[in-house]
Amino acid sequence: MNSNNNDWIQQLLVVGIGTTSLVAEKIREASDRLVREGKIEPDQARMMVDDLMARLKSEQGNFEENMERQMRNILGDLGVPRQSEMDELRGRIDRLERQVRDLENKLWR
Repeated sequence: MNSNNNDWIQQLLVVGIGTTSLVAEKIREASDRLVREGKIEPDQARMMVDDLMARLKSEQGNFEENMERQMRNILGDLGVPRQSEMDELRGRIDRLERQVRDLENKLWR
């Protein structure tokens, strides 16, 4: 993938992380309010927040994996080569250039 695609993907992930942070903040605010109102005990609130945050992180990981997989598929459909393919081609070009230089040097001796 080229750097423009990486930047775009990274921006999507940052938005997702920012959204996760906002959700986490709201969950903590809601649990604090429930504790202040006496509806749940502080230990229950802490367990509830921990459980919700664990689920949120798990879902975020799944979201990121799915997003990455879909982006690879889209880029593949568009004919954009993978980084490993580009690296392989660069290596082949380097070897061919060396071979051409070696042949030129032999011809001029």
